[in-house]
Amino acid sequence: MLPLSRLATALAFSTAGLLSIAAHAEEPRYNQISLSTQVSHEVAHDLMQVTLYTEAQQKDPAALAAEITRTLNAGLTQARDVKGVTVSQGSRNSYPVYSEKGEAINAWRERAEIRLESADFAALSKLTGDMLKTLKMGGMSFSIADATRKKEEDALIKDAVAAFKERAQLTTEALGGKSYKLVSLNLNSGGFVPPPMRMEAMKASAFSSDSATPEVEAGTSQVTMNADGVIEVQL
Repeated sequence: MLPLSRLATALAFSTAGLLSIAAHAEEPRYNQISLSTQVSHEVAHDLMQVTLYTEAQQKDPAALAAEITRTLNAGLTQARDVKGVTVSQGSRNSYPVYSEKGEAINAWRERAEIRLESADFAALSKLTGDMLKTLKMGGMSFSIADATRKKEEDALIKDAVAAFKERAQLTTEALGGKSYKLVSLNLNSGGFVPPPMRMEAMKASAFSSDSATPEVEAGTSQVTMNADGVIEVQL
């Protein structure tokens, strides 16, 4: 066992060491600068979405629902027979139609949607034309598939880091610094923003089964990658 004097000395040195480590850990950092960069890549849309709907009005709500269901089921069966097309039901709703004075319900109106999606634009365009014999066009849009978007984002990571390093070096030189340390760096995707679709440019009549399958212009979107971080300039 250590004598009391030596034990007290050892404890004093230990306490001083701990205080020194704590002081060093809490030492404030100076010359820290937040930077951000963004890189992007224009990517062609590779998915096409079409929304078709059926709508009718009757006084008998039960008869109306049966009519909508028959039309909807026929459309779903027709769409499911086409390979490469993903089929799903969209919204379905009904609402009363009131008299002019709003005192009584004159009839009921119901609407139901079918949503189609495919990477085969020609097949989906032809299917849309065939289905417009019994359904109506609700909308059409284009997007980037998840796998394509992830591939593009992964490719942009190196570009985003390179752009951040270039800006960090430029900032360091502007401040008269010798070098910099990277304190933190966050990479995140900005996703993509598809351009607005102009429905007048692609009217339902263009999908008439009496005409050839229309050419569709899918367009592009910007896939972006952001690099946000903090550097400490060494002066």
